[in-house]
Amino acid sequence: MRASGASSPSPFSLERYRANRSNISTKKLAVYCLFLLTWVSAVEAQTTVAHPLAARGRKALVRDAVFHSTSLERDMRYRVLLPQHYESGGRFPVLYLLHGLYGDYLNWDTRTNLENYARDMRLLIVMPDADNSWYTDSATVPQDKFEDYIAKDLISEVDEKYRTIRARHGRAIAGLSMGGYGAAKLALKYPELFAFAGSLSGALNAPHNLDTLRPEFRTKLLEVFGNEGSPQRADNDIFPLLNTPPQTPYPYFYLACGTEDFFLDTNRTFTLQLSSHKLAYEYHETPGAHAWEYWNSALEPMLQTVEQMIGESPKSAHSKQKKP
Repeated sequence: MRASGASSPSPFSLERYRANRSNISTKKLAVYCLFLLTWVSAVEAQTTVAHPLAARGRKALVRDAVFHSTSLERDMRYRVLLPQHYESGGRFPVLYLLHGLYGDYLNWDTRTNLENYARDMRLLIVMPDADNSWYTDSATVPQDKFEDYIAKDLISEVDEKYRTIRARHGRAIAGLSMGGYGAAKLALKYPELFAFAGSLSGALNAPHNLDTLRPEFRTKLLEVFGNEGSPQRADNDIFPLLNTPPQTPYPYFYLACGTEDFFLDTNRTFTLQLSSHKLAYEYHETPGAHAWEYWNSALEPMLQTVEQMIGESPKSAHSKQKKP
């Protein structure tokens, strides 16, 4: 029995209740903050890819994105390499860099020194996924409109999401093998979109006779271009396309091919045709095969030319100063 007026500690005292409530609130706040930090990190990981080269003092900013292509009626992926000073403001020229057959949108960034070459360039580089489409609206699969996907959907997507120079003089397109063909073809069909077109080891004869010369490609080539003599073959053959007078001047063409490459002859033929039309171009023929070692070595000089040929204001293709 307790004496009247005496006070003894009780686990249910007001002070203990307040202390317990405070501890619970603090724990809840800590859990909430941890959840919020985890969620922000996850979102950031979806939009920005940490690249090992960034740890060496580089300020590489690589972003992967997915968007819905109206032409293809499905979602498509692309990777973007932003220039170092992108976050400082201003608008930037864009290079669309196309992958080759059996490749994907990661190839240029993971199999070459692209980030190192472009480190000091005021250039936004976009690398889209395009399956094995030959960057062409398919002759046999109606929903595979890969030409429209690049020329219409992708450019609109990039111009909307990034601070680009939304004009011909701020836009270039280039690629290797299948992508080299795609870049040359898109430049010929849409000269109002590009001021520069580059092709490394371009499979420039794809719709013409590649299925005869390389039977291993025949099934996909027939799917994309149709049978011999089809309208799709004629519409996508860059050699007759070059004979069609454009309403907008053709872009500056940059071609390079290794001396051991099986596409050497078709690249020489296309170069002769460019010369006969007195179009602005340069052609580089150096030792190398149809392989990543060659494409990596040929990439840097092409990027340097891209930087000279596109920018904030229109430039004359004939004003390029070739390096000795």
